[in-house]
Amino acid sequence: MHEIPKVLSATSLIGNKVVNRSGEELGSIKELMIDLDEGQVAYAVLSFGGVMGVGDKLFAIPWEAMDLDTVQHAFILNVAKEALENAPGFDKDNWPDNTQYEAKWLLDVYEHQ
Repeated sequence: MHEIPKVLSATSLIGNKVVNRSGEELGSIKELMIDLDEGQVAYAVLSFGGVMGVGDKLFAIPWEAMDLDTVQHAFILNVAKEALENAPGFDKDNWPDNTQYEAKWLLDVYEHQ
């Protein structure tokens, strides 16, 4: 069994692919957002769809919702690809503020499954 590191740099995680439990590619990690009051990752920004960053939909994914596969250099998110295709996300010019990201994405995504 491959040991999961306790500490990784943000730059080593940005760009990693995100897949679901069925192995379907959902996108990649575009950014990690830090909660400065708590001193921890608040959420990861998943870039879904689009080509080379154009036309992609962004989702705020709580850090706890993903598992890291260090062998494949990928995150595993238990969401169907179709759910993301139909769920509301945000775009590069309209990022969620501090109150918008908290757990709301779960409701939005799972309502579309």
